[in-house]
Amino acid sequence: MKLITNESLLTKEECAGSLKNVLDALYVLNGKWKLALILCLVQSSKRFNEIQNEITGISPKVLAKELKDLELNYFITRNVYPTTPVTIIYEATEYSRTLKNLIAELSSWGGQHREKIKQSMRDSLEREKKQHTLPVKRSSQL
Repeated sequence: MKLITNESLLTKEECAGSLKNVLDALYVLNGKWKLALILCLVQSSKRFNEIQNEITGISPKVLAKELKDLELNYFITRNVYPTTPVTIIYEATEYSRTLKNLIAELSSWGGQHREKIKQSMRDSLEREKKQHTLPVKRSSQL
């Protein structure tokens, strides 16, 4: 994990502004499905059922709400074509592609964090095994 060591500390105002920006980003991208939906649509434009088939576990009601939220925040567009029946295609916008570096950093950090937790669990199990395998003196040995 890369640690930042040589940078000066932020002022109180800079810290507050930075925190506000982070909270804004988290607010827009919050939830279980938003990043998954963006990644799904960055690969290719899709219809509602195609998205639902690709992202297992999302209900139609939640998918509809998440797509509306992403559209309101300019991450996707909803294109309606006058066919019979009406065809609706969802596609990622250029704006959604600005998340590429953020998603890469989150992926990297998530992988490192997962490994850190796994190692912590292995260490904990190892300590527990050592505690249970210590020789016990019996009263006849005293």
